Amino acid sequence: MRTSQGRERPLTVHHLNQLLLVCSLVLLVAVAAVRISSRSGLPSLLVYLGIGIAMGQDGIGDIRFDNAELTQVIGYAALVVILAEGGLGTKWREIRPALPAASTLALAGVAVSVGVTATGAHYLVGLEWRQALIIGAVVSSTDAAAVFSVLRKIPLPARVTGILEAESGFNDAPVVILVVAFSTAGPVEHWYVLVGEIALELAIGAAIGLAVGWLGAWGLRHVALPASGLYPIAVMAIAVTAYAGGALAHGSGFLGVYLASMVLGNAKLPHWPATRGFADGLGWIAQIGMFVLLGLLVTPHELGDDIVPALVIGLVLTMVARPLSVLVCLTPFRVPRAEQILMSWAGLRGAVPIILATIPMVQGVEGSRRIFNIVFVLVVVYTLIQGPTLPWLGRTLHLGGSGEAADLGIESAPLERLRGHLLSVAIPEGSKMHGVEVAELRMPAGAAVTLVVREGKSFVPLPTTVLRRGDELLVVATDPVRDAAERRLRAVGHGGKLAGWLGTDGAGAEH
Repeated sequence: MRTSQGRERPLTVHHLNQLLLVCSLVLLVAVAAVRISSRSGLPSLLVYLGIGIAMGQDGIGDIRFDNAELTQVIGYAALVVILAEGGLGTKWREIRPALPAASTLALAGVAVSVGVTATGAHYLVGLEWRQALIIGAVVSSTDAAAVFSVLRKIPLPARVTGILEAESGFNDAPVVILVVAFSTAGPVEHWYVLVGEIALELAIGAAIGLAVGWLGAWGLRHVALPASGLYPIAVMAIAVTAYAGGALAHGSGFLGVYLASMVLGNAKLPHWPATRGFADGLGWIAQIGMFVLLGLLVTPHELGDDIVPALVIGLVLTMVARPLSVLVCLTPFRVPRAEQILMSWAGLRGAVPIILATIPMVQGVEGSRRIFNIVFVLVVVYTLIQGPTLPWLGRTLHLGGSGEAADLGIESAPLERLRGHLLSVAIPEGSKMHGVEVAELRMPAGAAVTLVVREGKSFVPLPTTVLRRGDELLVVATDPVRDAAERRLRAVGHGGKLAGWLGTDGAGAEH
């Protein structure tokens, strides 16, 4: 803080108390607002942006904030956490078949979207080519936070969800590179040089992300930490290491953190439910802080002249650029037309485009404030339209989720000195383990169900004890058979007591 003489004044305990009070109240309001967004189908980002606007200079808070560079730095940090949380929750069995299509959509699809949107911005709105290209690149990235928060509440086919989630995790990297390239002082002389730079950065980021994720997962599976609370911290630290390592190696840190988190999320780590809960909480804090800060940065009374251009560019993006990119990229993979229509409409934008719109502001690009305002209006209006209508469109196109059995919740706690593991197994609704006797689990030698908790009461099961949905089991397994025991439990959860004989081995099941 500064005194009236312009000198820096240190932050005092009194100022800290005020800051903590304001931050805690904002968090509580934001948490309560999730209830509103979940019932209305709106992505929570709109509510958080509204909180930031209400606190800003045109709102009741009258807080004046115009530091685009600080917003960009905090936005990058928040995006790292959001991508890490999204990667940890991505199921490999769902995303694996979708990888070729999602990668094509995240690369070639971005190129198509940038070209079409920039052309519309130049000829229909009258923006200079440099500004048009920047806006085209900025809004071509689907937002991971918006996509993850909306799609995981909608029962869609696994292929659709896998493509959209993977695309939102992958396309941030090339878009950031494009926005930075278009925002620098010199023009892009040769397109093939830019394509080569993008390919190199993506390759470096992917290699570092996969390596860090694999090494981290191997280490966590072979080192028994003294407290369960250390595992979530270690997982997030590994994910952030992938981002920082990729960025410092002049690669894509965003792709690195997403891939490393996806490897960790599918590695069957100890104390996994605690890790997921910790990552989920950090993800919410990152979203709230990032959106509120972006809401503070915008000045509502300056948006009036940019509403019509934003609506026109958004219409080109939503009705032409996005459907064309989906058509071009997914038709070779024989994706049905109904799924293409849904994925065209589900290209949700969120905080990522608004954060990327701060890059030309920091670089001093002419008209950068107008670019930011157009992007802000576009994101708010079209998210308001697309988010709530996705469930209706899915039903209209007769696209419903599969009726697969619910997966078991299994938490593993290593017993280092005893050379064994405790597996805590929760039987959910819809699991085919319901009605199976303990003996029919056919656990491998060295593993046994030692305790069952049912309706708050625990007992030692007999071989003839029939398991029910809602039961919690305590399974003891030695080191050599730990993985086999978990695979067998998941197989029974998906295939019932005949699992194995019917080809259900549980290898594809996730946490």
